[in-house]
Amino acid sequence: MKSIVIHAPKDLRIEEQDIPQPGPGQVLVRLSAGGICGSDLHYYNHGGFGAVRLKEPMVLGHEVAGHIESLGEGVESLSTGQLVAVSPSRPCGNCRFCVEGLRNQCLNMRFYGSAMPFPHIQGAFSEYLVADVEQCADATGLTAGEAAMAEPLAVCLHATRHAGEMLGKRVLVTGCGPIGLLCILAARRAGAAEIVATDLTDFTLQMAASNGADRVINMGTSADDLKAYEADKGYFDVLFECTGAAPALAGGINAMRPRGVIVQLGLGGDMQVPVQTMTAKELQFRGSFRFHEEFFMGVELMRKGLIDVKPLITQTVPLAEAESGFELASDRSCAMKTQIDFRAVS
Repeated sequence: MKSIVIHAPKDLRIEEQDIPQPGPGQVLVRLSAGGICGSDLHYYNHGGFGAVRLKEPMVLGHEVAGHIESLGEGVESLSTGQLVAVSPSRPCGNCRFCVEGLRNQCLNMRFYGSAMPFPHIQGAFSEYLVADVEQCADATGLTAGEAAMAEPLAVCLHATRHAGEMLGKRVLVTGCGPIGLLCILAARRAGAAEIVATDLTDFTLQMAASNGADRVINMGTSADDLKAYEADKGYFDVLFECTGAAPALAGGINAMRPRGVIVQLGLGGDMQVPVQTMTAKELQFRGSFRFHEEFFMGVELMRKGLIDVKPLITQTVPLAEAESGFELASDRSCAMKTQIDFRAVS
């Protein structure tokens, strides 16, 4: 089988590997679609992010869906040919955080395509993938591309839960990449009354406007439009900060009303935070990292037609052209979510 392996920045290779076999309680999935995530792009463009660096070749990818090829011993809840979204979240179930129900904080997490530990956790961008039954969500009725969006959607559903009560809230989203747009969709589904989104490119802002934002602001050309929301101690109840950039966070904080909630999703390294302003406004800062049970919730929302992710999938390339897919995904002037079709022939 073919796998997409990163060796160093800009050194992406399609390599032959052995087809794995499922054990008891596992299934073999023939991959159909895989979405290129921001973390995949960090490995491709920079060899990592922050203190996380590639130390050995690693299969990339964690946003995947495919059809079950074969069943391991004892598997009765799934069937061959069934389309499943595969959660990359594999907590150990035994550490103190798993026991407390904080499985996204597992001390022994095995998350596909992660260079955080060494040896690295190999990713899911292979033609065939062995998955535990517990990782597989029935995606019947969805396209493979939609099913592969379950992972980023789960990230945003987890963040929305952290934000608390959303009904009637005024929401600011900073950063209109896939996570920002999915936060818009999730916030609207949770009852947000008004959503304003900021970014630096017209393409991403147009995507935000067409996917639920009431107003969009280009911070490169119209930053004063956001400053207008700073009057009378601020306007927004909730901030989803999706860039990981200090200026975006600071600008968002200035536009927050007292006792608002900041949910930080963007991972861009350590940032300076205007603590004095946060203290004076009594703002709550809440980090949001990964997800667990929200993965299955997201698949159900998509299957019921309550959240539509199709407009976010802007490009699909065959496996043989994976590198061109990574280049496309890096271009924020035309790409929102670029996916790889693992069953297409170039």
